[in-house]
Amino acid sequence: MAGSEAGYRGLFPPFDRRFFESDSTFTRVGQGPLGGKAEGLAFIQAEVIAALADECPAGIDITVPRMLIIAGDMFDAFMARNRLGPVVDADLSDDRIAHAFVRAELPAELVGDLHALADSVRTPLAVRSSSLLEDALAHPFAGVYATKMIPNHRHGTADRFAGLIEAVKFVYASTFFAGAKAYRRALGIEEGAEKMAVIIQEVVGDRHHDRFYPDVSGVARSYSYYPLPGSTPEDGMASLALGLGKTVVDGETSWIYTPGRPGAPAPMASARAYLDETQTSFWAVNMGVAVYDPVRETEYLVRASLADAEADGTLQHIASTYDASSDCIRPGLGPPGPRVIDFGLLLKYKTLALNDGICSMMAASRERMGCEVEIEFAAQLARPPDRSRTRVGFLQLRPMVHVGSQAMVDVGDLADDRVIVASEQSLGNGLVEHLRDIVFVKPDVFEPAHTRRVAEEVGMLNRALLERGDEYVLIGFGRWGTADTWLGIPVEWAQISAARVVVETAIASLRPEMSQGSHFFHNLIGAHTLYLSVPFSAQPAVNWKWLLDQDTIQEAEFVRHVRAKRPLSIRVDGRSGRGVIVHHE
Repeated sequence: MAGSEAGYRGLFPPFDRRFFESDSTFTRVGQGPLGGKAEGLAFIQAEVIAALADECPAGIDITVPRMLIIAGDMFDAFMARNRLGPVVDADLSDDRIAHAFVRAELPAELVGDLHALADSVRTPLAVRSSSLLEDALAHPFAGVYATKMIPNHRHGTADRFAGLIEAVKFVYASTFFAGAKAYRRALGIEEGAEKMAVIIQEVVGDRHHDRFYPDVSGVARSYSYYPLPGSTPEDGMASLALGLGKTVVDGETSWIYTPGRPGAPAPMASARAYLDETQTSFWAVNMGVAVYDPVRETEYLVRASLADAEADGTLQHIASTYDASSDCIRPGLGPPGPRVIDFGLLLKYKTLALNDGICSMMAASRERMGCEVEIEFAAQLARPPDRSRTRVGFLQLRPMVHVGSQAMVDVGDLADDRVIVASEQSLGNGLVEHLRDIVFVKPDVFEPAHTRRVAEEVGMLNRALLERGDEYVLIGFGRWGTADTWLGIPVEWAQISAARVVVETAIASLRPEMSQGSHFFHNLIGAHTLYLSVPFSAQPAVNWKWLLDQDTIQEAEFVRHVRAKRPLSIRVDGRSGRGVIVHHE
């Protein structure tokens, strides 16, 4: 896919101001680069959709949602004409950068086309980044830059236009947010090498009162670093959620399953556990009154409850019910009781062929790309008589980073007397032998209620290590990078950007399943950061005694930075999923 933009440029004719009446799925404004995400969508349209024509399951329509691309030359003109160089070179907060960009003026040659778009379209739009480096083969930039969804429903063209141009400028600003800068720095990419195009794309979904959202959103990978019991890595892994895909890509609670074995039992401790370990709320575009805040990515989003979804009629195929009297999960919505978002009717009973569609999308993508892939999608499920077929929007395609072969970890290696961390569920593949610094969350004072504070303290120690040019091992409890503060530690990339190895472990009060659907995890792979997961029941697990005996360099209330006397030996075997950290003292 890399380097093919010129070959697909014919798919992007100049913008036709009759956006939804045009025969073109894609149009563009400007002549510059279209960016990695747009290139990926063009590849889907030109290569994958055609391959799916004869393989698409019955009752499923798979398409790329209609979109407009603002080419990279418009970004260059915007930066130059508003003299924003000093703003992005200064050490400013994300909010100050965003405010400066929102106050700036878009190029005149872009404004007219955006006004025409706002005049002709009155349905929600996703304004998404498509940078020159984004979704590149070697370094995927998943989720590093902003996406802003706008309701685009106000009666007056001027109001819709104002919301649209503010969203475009916010995406431009995200090029220079702290997390994006930290990610480029971790990859050794010089500032100034990045160029930003912008995608304006129709949002997949339906309107339900003051909410607009798809029935299902998801991420699927053709190869799994964490196969569930009874599955193989080649069976893949997928994460599904009710509502907008923000739930999945932000690492919130979603339904994780194996597409090759969709009806396999979930690895839950009990039926009652479903209530604690499945989705309890969802994201939607707010079609009501929103609080004006143009520098907030979620300005036009709203979080809603499962009761809201049931009232909207969107739980029919995706929810089951917990029966307390028999302590079991019953498929569907028939009996009264708490609803469980387990997609059981779709996956186990195959009431609709959504999983077959997901498997077909992955298979066709893998065949056309010649490598393992990750896809993002959103679906409007069939709902007769209004909609007789399920519509799937193919939103993104990325190559997965290759599983290398330079590290081997045998079962016996996990029992070495010098082991600090032993894991049978590790992400990545490689050997690291230069690290001495370790930052860990102190086990004697940690509580899930303090995870935001823990994230702040980790960020503080990360900055100190980053300034010295030192990489480190990071160890903590629950999911790193989750947006749900009760599932783990909600760090952003900039707060752990100097971590070369990340370890998640568990305590009795915090032991969620590993999340594979988030952009956070994809970026860890892209930055070649090794990730080791240690379940609550694992033996051996983490050698806390050794860690607590090391020399303390810096300490905060919940987090401590120590330094080993000699470099550690860290190995992760991407084929077996085993990983180990060993000291040499």
